[in-house]
Amino acid sequence: MEFRYLGNSGLKVSEIIYGNWLTHGSQVENDVATQCVRAALDVGITTFDTADTYANTVAEKVLGDALKDERRESLEIFTKVYFPTGPKGPNDTGLSRKHILESINGSLRRLGTDYVDLYQAHRYDHETPLEETMQAFADVVRQGKALYIGVSEWDAEQLRAGHALAKDLGIQLISNQPQYSMLWRVIEDQVVPASEELGISQIVWSPVAQGALTGKYKPGQEPEAGSRATDTSGGADMIKQWMSDDVLTGVQKLQPVADGLGITMAQLAIAWVLQNQNVAAAIMGASKPEQVESNVKASGVKLDGEAMSKIDEAIGSLAERDPSKTTSPKQRLV
Repeated sequence: MEFRYLGNSGLKVSEIIYGNWLTHGSQVENDVATQCVRAALDVGITTFDTADTYANTVAEKVLGDALKDERRESLEIFTKVYFPTGPKGPNDTGLSRKHILESINGSLRRLGTDYVDLYQAHRYDHETPLEETMQAFADVVRQGKALYIGVSEWDAEQLRAGHALAKDLGIQLISNQPQYSMLWRVIEDQVVPASEELGISQIVWSPVAQGALTGKYKPGQEPEAGSRATDTSGGADMIKQWMSDDVLTGVQKLQPVADGLGITMAQLAIAWVLQNQNVAAAIMGASKPEQVESNVKASGVKLDGEAMSKIDEAIGSLAERDPSKTTSPKQRLV
């Protein structure tokens, strides 16, 4: 496992992060979730990402239980706040001072820890003054409940404003967590340049495009039963934008590139996002330990210019690049 600095800070994270968005507390049983966490630790992953909204707080509890016997100082634990939790009342969502200060306490309790290494605004809250949000985050840091602050899916303008306020308040805004893959490149035009200027790293989610880049979905063929593309609880909605024959045909052209490097298609997709120097880490989920053990082998893979060119030839024209696709809900979700 290789490690990278997170933003303009002294904090190092494993360049493969284990995340439990779609699995813990929902898609897999708790004992399997624990096995996946153990597998992550065994292969050198030290950084774990979750959120209070995942499985309506259950995912945090499952992760906390799985890590409870580990040396806390040897881990980097990240969580997030914004989306509705609990009974989903009017103040159980957003980035108000009330919701942030109450949510961090709940997250720490469920995770079984006194602090998180990174506390992230899961989206931008258009209904709360940014000054209120950043002051609340500053108080969380000063109380010792979080060491650093990050955000998720903020656009370039929002990153600049949040970074400036954080600096004035004496805290560090060091990361952004956007979707990023060969197929979803919307951060490249504006978010990445702004982040490089500000000293903010990307922690990217869905580097395999919800599984579309693994090559298991074939053009002209129905997806296998039990795959994410057939998961009506949410997985199918996420991946459906990539299930066209044009995209799947392009993805199949990546197989010779992966074969030439002696790696899997999933490893190729993860390695590709890590070639971007503004990317500190890629978040990887898993529903079984074998997936962890395989995908982590993307760490340290270097793609030369020829490989990167072949990837662009196969799939570059199919990618979404519109920077306006980086958006947060205009109204809080309930």
